Amino acid sequence: MASRQPRPVDASLRSLSIASALLTWSVCCAAVSVRALPEPDGGSSNSNMTELQMHVSFFDRNKDGILTPLETFQGFVAIGCEVAFSTAAASTIHTALAPLTNPPGALPPYINIYVEYIHKAIHGSDTGAYDSKGRFVQAKFDEIFKKHAHIRKDALSLLEVEEMLTVNRDVLDPASWAAAEAEWQLIYQLAHDRYGFLTKERARGIYNGKIFVELEERISRRPLHSNA
Repeated sequence: MASRQPRPVDASLRSLSIASALLTWSVCCAAVSVRALPEPDGGSSNSNMTELQMHVSFFDRNKDGILTPLETFQGFVAIGCEVAFSTAAASTIHTALAPLTNPPGALPPYINIYVEYIHKAIHGSDTGAYDSKGRFVQAKFDEIFKKHAHIRKDALSLLEVEEMLTVNRDVLDPASWAAAEAEWQLIYQLAHDRYGFLTKERARGIYNGKIFVELEERISRRPLHSNA
């Protein structure tokens, strides 16, 4: 993800690095998708957190409000990603986001991501389902499906996801296109059902992080010798 007002060169490099990590994630983690999980109910007990904070707090393993590179690595491993990829992804993501989310007055090196300030890492060309503070905007979320769900009103096919991404591209911020593409490819790979559709409920579970929790629970119950 990239800041809304970065320097042009920094924005391009940041978006490409995150896009690369997330696209790799969509490939590495495709085998551990949530297709067999029940639909999440979309609720959450974290009433004092924004949806974006809930989304990233899954990776805050000790729940102290600060994501260290080690915790991000552990979060990737917990949902079934390989160790080598989890290491590279944690490094890439923290390099890009830590400087954006550190509290005012913080001194370098910027290696940790602060949940309280994660909204500062929101990028352009997104759906608007998070507002500028990271709060969930139900109307914008519903709009995704009203505009782009042509086959099923409550779900998106991969082609419909691509249609949405094309429509949402900010012509004044082309550096953000790759990050948006990578994120939604990841969302689709992680949460599409057995028929190839990303349902509204599962997409909702990505926004508030509930899918990550359910996936970790599924992985933890898997027999060590199983490849399923």
